[in-house]
Amino acid sequence: MVSRSETQPPPANLLVDTPPASDNPTTAMLKADIDSGATGDKVEHYDVGMVQLGTCDEAAGTPPTPERIALARKTAAATRATRDAADPHGQRSWVMPAFAGFIVATAMVIGGAFWVGL
Repeated sequence: MVSRSETQPPPANLLVDTPPASDNPTTAMLKADIDSGATGDKVEHYDVGMVQLGTCDEAAGTPPTPERIALARKTAAATRATRDAADPHGQRSWVMPAFAGFIVATAMVIGGAFWVGL
């Protein structure tokens, strides 16, 4: 089996669902928000992390409260427009070739105008 470079090895190839809203959120729910793409800053795949979010806070003696986690989930959530604009799956792959074509066409028009004008 040939593997493409974009294909993540297991367990990173697992899709993660967005966790439901909760009155008592956990750091695992916050990580699932990030892994599911709800924050708009990464593709929707499981991220194999060595340590769960909030571990450093717990080690320092100040574990994250459900209120802080709820605030983090609320402020990190991206709108659908933001997630669509990120375009992680390349649905607008025509934009760069179109832009390059526009630049080349503009250069040809300007060069042609100078050539004809001389």
